[in-house]
Amino acid sequence: MPVYVALSRLTEEGSKTLKHKPERIQEVNSDLEAMGIKVLAQYAVLGSYDFVNILEAPDNNTIARMSVEIGSRGSVRLHTMPAMPVDELISDLKG
Repeated sequence: MPVYVALSRLTEEGSKTLKHKPERIQEVNSDLEAMGIKVLAQYAVLGSYDFVNILEAPDNNTIARMSVEIGSRGSVRLHTMPAMPVDELISDLKG
């Protein structure tokens, strides 16, 4: 199944929610699973983004629906990219 990297930034509203209800992160993960997306790894990070998520989803359409659904809530801004294992890239380049 395809893998995606999702970088997210909390909005002001999202920061307030997280402060008062940190378990909201896990609730959103459950929402993703209901959409057919598996959270493989999740990290809180410092810098330009607040979280890095490694996701597995059936296809780009599922990820696009997730981005619209989660983004429309107003608590987070997402930047999602498809990812491929380096060994797969090397194999493709050798053709």
